[in-house]
Amino acid sequence: MAIKDILLTLTSYPDPTPVSVIDRAVSLASALDAHIAAVACDVHLEIPGSFVSFGTAGAIAAREAHRSHDAAQDLLAAFEAAAQKAGLSHEIIHERSVSYRVPGQLVAYARLRDLTIVSVPASYDQWYAEAIIFGSGRPTLVVPESEPRNPFKLNTVVVAWDFSRSAARAVADAIPVLEKAKTVRVVTVTNEKAIDTSHSTEEVAKNLSRHGIDVIVDRVDAGGFTIGESLTREIASHNADLLVMGAYGHSRFREFILGGATQSMLARPLLPILLSH
Repeated sequence: MAIKDILLTLTSYPDPTPVSVIDRAVSLASALDAHIAAVACDVHLEIPGSFVSFGTAGAIAAREAHRSHDAAQDLLAAFEAAAQKAGLSHEIIHERSVSYRVPGQLVAYARLRDLTIVSVPASYDQWYAEAIIFGSGRPTLVVPESEPRNPFKLNTVVVAWDFSRSAARAVADAIPVLEKAKTVRVVTVTNEKAIDTSHSTEEVAKNLSRHGIDVIVDRVDAGGFTIGESLTREIASHNADLLVMGAYGHSRFREFILGGATQSMLARPLLPILLSH
């Protein structure tokens, strides 16, 4: 299925999403000839009842809500300007929510789109990517906020393949993007965990070739490193622009506990990562 409907999530609080993320999202939508919507929430802090009577707490909450509102408006205005300049079909969604309900709102919008783009700030515990990855049922593109303000490139794409369900889902979801790439490298990390060799990396390459995608097959010996460390070395050695991988995790008390490779790549991503669960 072609990717024709993209959602870009913008964070207004505590730190606003950098404009560079907007530029990269718009350039990807242009490359895919897709409609793109941007959603931003005014975040309101919920004050415990025991503190409501203290004027200082209320004043701080009001000030922070105003700061969030201004940031959301500025981000949506920047998105509007970038999308218009690119000649893209686009829309703006401006929501209002108490802080703990924001992830749920973003997931609800993400379930109705072909792909959702979410950025990763330096403070890992302040972002909503995990909720979207595991709750939307759709692919998620995680973009590091530290990335430079450059157009989204698809010169080299690395696909992490381990014959898992999530990896298979990621490959299928990524096909419209892989069709645009100049080079696609399917990488299997060996000697780290058991992989069904009867369904080898070459079989994935055959499947992708039927979509007109030329694939380079790589087998990488872990050599005592973790899968995440091995993938990081492959990304660096080939100067990759995008990583495609399955997102592994399981739910515990409605919170997702990430698998080792997923956690490793998301903790400090070096490049955009397309994940599916």
